[in-house]
Amino acid sequence: MAGSAAGPRPLEVALLASVFVVSACGLVYELAAGALASYLLGDSVLQFSTVIGTYLFAMGVGSYLSRHFERQLPAHFLRIELLVALVGGALPALLFVAHAWLPASFRFVLYALVLLVGTLVGLEIPLVMRILKRNVALKDLVSQVLTFDYLGALAVSLAFPLLLVPQLGLIRTGLLFGLMNAAVALWALWLFRDELRQFRAHALACAMTLGALGAGMAGAQQITSWAEDRMYQDAAVFASSSPYQRIVVTHGGGEGGAGYKLFLNGNLQFSQRDEYRYHEALVHPAMAAHGGARKVAVLGGGDGMAVREILKYPGVQSVTLVELDPAMTDLFSQQPALVQLNGGALQSPKVRIINADAFSWLETSEEGFDVIVVDFPDPTNFSIGKLYTNSFYALLDKHLAASGYAVVQTTSPLVARKSFWTVVSTIESVGLTATPYHAHVPSFGEWGYVLASRRPYRQPDALPSGLRFLSLESLPALFDFPLDMARLPAEVNRLSNQVLVTTYEAEWGRVK
Repeated sequence: MAGSAAGPRPLEVALLASVFVVSACGLVYELAAGALASYLLGDSVLQFSTVIGTYLFAMGVGSYLSRHFERQLPAHFLRIELLVALVGGALPALLFVAHAWLPASFRFVLYALVLLVGTLVGLEIPLVMRILKRNVALKDLVSQVLTFDYLGALAVSLAFPLLLVPQLGLIRTGLLFGLMNAAVALWALWLFRDELRQFRAHALACAMTLGALGAGMAGAQQITSWAEDRMYQDAAVFASSSPYQRIVVTHGGGEGGAGYKLFLNGNLQFSQRDEYRYHEALVHPAMAAHGGARKVAVLGGGDGMAVREILKYPGVQSVTLVELDPAMTDLFSQQPALVQLNGGALQSPKVRIINADAFSWLETSEEGFDVIVVDFPDPTNFSIGKLYTNSFYALLDKHLAASGYAVVQTTSPLVARKSFWTVVSTIESVGLTATPYHAHVPSFGEWGYVLASRRPYRQPDALPSGLRFLSLESLPALFDFPLDMARLPAEVNRLSNQVLVTTYEAEWGRVK
C-alpha cells in the first residue's frame, strides 16, 4: 500500500525493470526456437505454431509450479534467472549443434529445450509478483507487472527481425539475452543481499554463469561455422542472416569437388557443378522462342545466374531484377568469387536491381515486359506459397506483353508430381496457356518448369552460342513427359487455401 501512496520505492522500480528484461528475454528464446525450427525443418507456419504452442504450455506449467515455492523467494528467483540465462541463452547454439551432430533426434531436442525454457520462464513472473506483493496493492501490482511484461515483448518483437538477427545472428542474440538474464540475477543478488543465506554461493554462481555466457559470445562464430560445416558437409565460406532468411554459401575443394553451393534456410538453391543446366533450362526456352526480347524481368534469382543467361542475347536492352533480400544481391554483386560465377551480371549497366517483395511490386508497377523469369525458392511455407497462387499469376499476366513469355521454376515433376501439376493448373486458371517441361539437374534430380503465355508456345529456331546443356536437337525432349511424370488432376492454388504448400510438404516429406 505504501508504495502506491508515496510513489514506487527503488526496490519496486528495480523489480519492475527486471520484469521488462525477463519478458524480453523469454520472447527472444521463443522466437529463436521458432526461427531455427523453420530454418532447419521448413514450413515456417507449422514450426512457429508448434514451438509457440509448446512454449506457452510450458509457461503455464511453470506458473502452476510456482505455487510450491513458499520461502526464500528472492533466492529462488535468483537461481531460476541463472538457469534461464544458461539454458535459454545457449538454446540457439545447442539447437545448431544438435542438428549437426544428432539430426535424427533434432525434433526431440528442440521440444525438450522449448519445454524446459518455457517452464523456467513461467516461474519468473509469479515469483516477482509475490516478492512485490509485500509492498504493492494487488490492483497496482497486476497492472504494473503486466504493463512491463507487454512492453518488453513489444520491444523484442520489433528488434528481433529488424536488428538482432541481421546484426548478431541467432547464436549471439541468444547469448546476449542470456547475459541480460544473468544481469538480472546479479541485480537480485545486490537487491536482496541482506535476505540471502548463502550469499557467496549465489555470487559464485552469478560469476560462473556470466563467464560461461561471455565465453560463448566470444566463440559464437566458431560454433556457427562448425555446426554449418557439418550440416552442409562442405565448408561455409560466406554466411549471413538477414531479416528474411539464413544465407550460406559453401565450397567443396579438391579435384572433382562440387565448388560453390548456395543454401537458403538450409535448402540447396544451386551447385556450381551443374547450375548451368538449371539456369539454361530456365531462361533459354522462353528467351529464344520470343526471338526479340528487349525488356526482361527476373523475379527472385538474386544470385544473378538467370540474369547471366539473359544477357547472352545482344538485343536485350534492360533487365529488371526484383529480389526481396538485399543481402542476396549485395553478396552476389560484391564477393569476387560469386561475381565470377554469374559473370558480373549484376554489375551490368543493363541491369536494374529492385529489392522488394515481388507480389507487392507487381501490384504497384505499371511496366510491361517481353519475358518474365520467375525464379523463387520452392513453396516450403505460406509466405513463399503466395508467389505460386492464381492471384500472383494474374498480376504476372498484366505485366506480360501480348507476344511475351513468362517462365516459372516449379519443383520436381517426378518426386512432387502433384505439386508440379498444381502450378500448371493454377497458371491455366488465369487464362494463360501453360506449357510444362523438365530437365535433369543432378543436384536436384528431374526438375520442372512451366512456360506461360497468351499464345501457343513454338520451338525456337536458334539458341545463343556457348551453351553447355541445351541444343536445338535436345530441346524438344524437355517437353516430353513419361508416364511417371504425366499430368494428374490438381487443384488451383489460391491465396485462400494455399493447397500447394501442404501438397509440397507431404510429397517431399516422403522423400526426406
